[in-house]
Amino acid sequence: MKISGGLTEKGLVAGNYYNKYGSCNPIVRWLNKGFESALTDLVDKVKPASIHEVGCGEGYWTLRWLEQGIATRGSDFSGAVIELARANACERKLPPDVFKICSIYDLDPASDAAELVVCCEVLEHLERPQDGLLRLQLVASPYLIISVPREPLWSIMNMARGQYLSSLGNTPGHVQKWSRREFIRLVSCYFDIEEVRTPVPWAILLCRRPRHAFL
Repeated sequence: MKISGGLTEKGLVAGNYYNKYGSCNPIVRWLNKGFESALTDLVDKVKPASIHEVGCGEGYWTLRWLEQGIATRGSDFSGAVIELARANACERKLPPDVFKICSIYDLDPASDAAELVVCCEVLEHLERPQDGLLRLQLVASPYLIISVPREPLWSIMNMARGQYLSSLGNTPGHVQKWSRREFIRLVSCYFDIEEVRTPVPWAILLCRRPRHAFL
């Protein structure tokens, strides 16, 4: 699978800075397994007819759900990353046109709504996370799964493996930091939270758009 590997666009880090999907490190593989298990379980609980992955990067999850027969599409602000996602789709003989260039701030309910919106490891990159959550509220019909790295655990673990020491373990491109409690408090201003999962070192929330959101 093609990974961006720290590509930047418009001054922002696009896609995955580190190829966690192809890592041979047993600790990284164990951590990823925990994340994937939690995310898969939450998707299975919803049993969505349609998924829109916002901030899909190189398309790992979008392509995986497509292969499971779920009507899935993905979007990302980066044109270069979307090209990688389309190339990854072609390699797996899946339709590349399920991917489109679109910033989270430009999501349109007319074209981007889905029964389940998935937005994993995106909010920590946003200068305006509240505006991003408002847009997600428009397109989640009605479910949202959203995740961020848990701080300070994320940065501590980076430093423990000798990474990003000059920035005290902060991954390049991360401009926001939340603890589990802070993240729940933020998201609960926009969504009803139905379930919380905390695979190390993430917080993953299954949410439902409030019925009164657009009254």
